[in-house]
Amino acid sequence: MFAFLRRARKAPATIIALLSILFIASCDMGVPSVGGGPRIDTSKPVPVALLVPGGSESANDNTLAASLENSARLAMSELDGVTIDLRVYNTGGDAGTASSQAQEAVADGAKVILGPVYAQSAAAAGVAAASRDVNVLAFSNNPEVAGGNVFILGNTFDNTARRVVRYAAAQGKGDIMILHGDNSAETAARNAIQQAIAVTPGATQAGAMAFELSQNGIVQAMPQISETVKSSGANAVFFTSGTDGALPFVTSLLPENGVRNSEVQFAGIQRWDIPSSALTLPGVQGGWFALPDPSLTSRFQSRYEAAYGSAPHPIAGLAYDGIAAIGALVKAGQSDALSGAALTQSQGFVGVNGVFRLRGDGTNERGLAVAQIQNQQVVVIDPAPKSFGGAGL
Repeated sequence: MFAFLRRARKAPATIIALLSILFIASCDMGVPSVGGGPRIDTSKPVPVALLVPGGSESANDNTLAASLENSARLAMSELDGVTIDLRVYNTGGDAGTASSQAQEAVADGAKVILGPVYAQSAAAAGVAAASRDVNVLAFSNNPEVAGGNVFILGNTFDNTARRVVRYAAAQGKGDIMILHGDNSAETAARNAIQQAIAVTPGATQAGAMAFELSQNGIVQAMPQISETVKSSGANAVFFTSGTDGALPFVTSLLPENGVRNSEVQFAGIQRWDIPSSALTLPGVQGGWFALPDPSLTSRFQSRYEAAYGSAPHPIAGLAYDGIAAIGALVKAGQSDALSGAALTQSQGFVGVNGVFRLRGDGTNERGLAVAQIQNQQVVVIDPAPKSFGGAGL
């Protein structure tokens, strides 16, 4: 629907589409409670199962699988005093296969499962592992599959929304209008922004408008959108669309219709710097968005490239974070190190994407930075917190 963008960015579009699929492909997990966990012998290598989408007919799935495994092994090599017995299981990106592979993994003695990627696969793996009291640290970002013995590692809309809304309110830009596309992912993103506004002092919702996710739909809706923004009194507009979707089109049309980002702050709930070519878009200049601690991410990318000769997949760091969390817990020497109570310790963990912690409902909190696009460059305007309870959390 936005072909004028996709011609120039075919490969990154696949990446962004994957991130959307991680959210959209979901099924209901049920009770959001902290899972148990098997006892472990910390004097021996800890058996960890890694479920990846290898064996798929999709080349992208296979590339992602290799990158996740590489990232996990890199994390293992950097653990201090902890040995992990990592066993890799290919799901082919299929929920049914993920279920059977999870069953095989726990039968093989896995004490925790890292992965799989897609939300439906994560839910299926969780059900399969529940009878053996094994927890699943999935790479999904979809809260709908979190709960029970399933914990999601992917950054959620709730995390991003809370971070950017809090920052906006602190800067006197808390009268927020939300513009969102009419699909399930963007509606969920809108809901996350609304919830963040509701709990943030100094933030109010000036309104919310949906638009059809097509060029014609946006063109037809733009006069009403622009008039609504201007009459609402909003001093900030939050967009749920990404750089491979409606964001470039909407942010270019709004100024032409009298809503200028020099007068109303533009902000996003998705990354505005992926792909890097998006930084040249006129409509995103001056815009705010959240991202993981860039210094930590850069160091991880450098170590990964030195070890494997190529750049990691954008979500490969989640596998590193999972191993880092497991390693930190096991190092404490407790036999219940991988129980739900241990996984949800309040101090959290430090990974290659910054500080994070798992919550009792299976979701997560991540420390994020706020960045602004200035002269086609990403500039951090509010650093990521280094611990929980610090600024930005």
